[in-house]
Amino acid sequence: MESENSASGDQQTQVNTDPSRPADPSELRFRERFESLLPTIQEYWPDLAWDTLEATRGSLDEMVRVISLHSGLTSHGVRDQLEDLFQIAGDRTRNLADSLEPLEKQLEQLLDELNSTLRPRIERPVRQRPLLAVAMAAGIGVLIGVIFAGGRRS
Repeated sequence: MESENSASGDQQTQVNTDPSRPADPSELRFRERFESLLPTIQEYWPDLAWDTLEATRGSLDEMVRVISLHSGLTSHGVRDQLEDLFQIAGDRTRNLADSLEPLEKQLEQLLDELNSTLRPRIERPVRQRPLLAVAMAAGIGVLIGVIFAGGRRS
């Protein structure tokens, strides 16, 4: 058991951090997303100290208990609000993933198109004049080396 102060410093809350207790599915989902939900929970209940929230270690039941003690709300009401926050965060994540999917497909098509058009244009001259290609690459390498080494000599 840990003792954490609230933001006001007046009241102490005992937080049970026993990880051996079996958890229900909502408890497991809450633990998985606990770190990302902490800032949102802090926005909803700003009078709770960050350390007090972290001391619950992702336990939904402990979070509900701590918030209900400090806010005066019923534990059922707090649980409903936390589950709503969790649902909103999940919806935002799904919406973001859905909006990125078309962009990913478009990027893949552009890369395939670039590969099919640009590669032959680069490979053809290299295959026709390999010595010239090697000499150009070496010349460019020497030029870049001189530019970067020139700044170190002073």
